[in-house]
Amino acid sequence: MSTSTAEATGEDRLSKTEFRDRLRELPPSAKLVAKVLESDAPLSQGQLADESLLPDRTVRYALNRLEESDLVGSRYSFKDARKQVYYLNC
Repeated sequence: MSTSTAEATGEDRLSKTEFRDRLRELPPSAKLVAKVLESDAPLSQGQLADESLLPDRTVRYALNRLEESDLVGSRYSFKDARKQVYYLNC
């Protein structure tokens, strides 16, 4: 899990084509989580579960797969430093 304090910088960001190519190889749950983050980032794991209507465990799995592919990043929440929030790297 990335714990940077800033969202993706210019050098960390992927082109739309590269992002889509990497996303194409992932399971449907990861694609849904990415779609939710596309419209409402940054979100916590709980917020992603609420928005996507997926179980917490499935969201956790999807986030792990997205992070392994460098498609999402995370940082500590400004509102609650105990929580991580996630955003897309594109």
